[in-house]
Amino acid sequence: MKRILIIAVCFAAMTLPSLAQNVLDGVYVREHSPTKVPPQLSYLREADVMWSKKIWRIIDLREKMNLAFYWPTEKINDRRSLNDIVYYAVKEGTLTAYKDEEFTYPMTLEEFQKVGGAGVDTTSIVDPDPPYLERDTVIVREFSTANIVAYRVKEEWFFDKQRSVMDVRIIGLAPLIYAVDDQGNRREGDLKIPIFWIYYPEARKIFANQEVYIRGNDSDRRTWDDIFLKRMFSSYIYKENNVYDRRIEDYKQGMDALIEADRIKMEIVNMEHDLWEY
Repeated sequence: MKRILIIAVCFAAMTLPSLAQNVLDGVYVREHSPTKVPPQLSYLREADVMWSKKIWRIIDLREKMNLAFYWPTEKINDRRSLNDIVYYAVKEGTLTAYKDEEFTYPMTLEEFQKVGGAGVDTTSIVDPDPPYLERDTVIVREFSTANIVAYRVKEEWFFDKQRSVMDVRIIGLAPLIYAVDDQGNRREGDLKIPIFWIYYPEARKIFANQEVYIRGNDSDRRTWDDIFLKRMFSSYIYKENNVYDRRIEDYKQGMDALIEADRIKMEIVNMEHDLWEY
């Protein structure tokens, strides 16, 4: 009897840790594979492109449809904001940051560590107690992804005569923050500046393995690659490819700028319609 009791106690001691490790945060076991391969885009030949135009957009993270880009500011279980995904992917070295939107000048690690006013300063302070000695102290300014308030999107619209469709592909993304001075303090006004550019085709593999919160149904998740492919975001055009290389704000202001952005969008729609005969 004593031997049976000892065996039972040993068995319980062995199984309790395994039971504690199998705590399920939910009502079912998710079998979705976390290592997805982004879907391959249709092959495109230069000879099949009848018309194309580069467009630049702004995704404002304050808009309701874009809240998943900004929130959560800290990781919650399997949920991360796009701000965190992009910034820490570059920091870890799995994604390349570029200084320009043509992707010709990659950032060095030292340059990346200074984005958004981050850096290390040395200043002198005086002890509050006698003998009031003056000494140097180091102040570390860290960059917070919560400072990212918008994204620039560089994309190209084109008509593929092989498939007879008007299509669009994103070329690059740039996180935007409010302009800051050398001390990391925000300047006056709402001027937004890019901290770096990322090449979107390079980022697709990372985006395809990061899920996005979909309002109203936790079991129906999308990846960030799905969000961009399905155009599930709100944005407005601020520039089109033009001979002056100027933005809309350089020649239109206020309501006129919004009307001009809408005109550019309708030009793309009308271009597709004009290629068909009814």
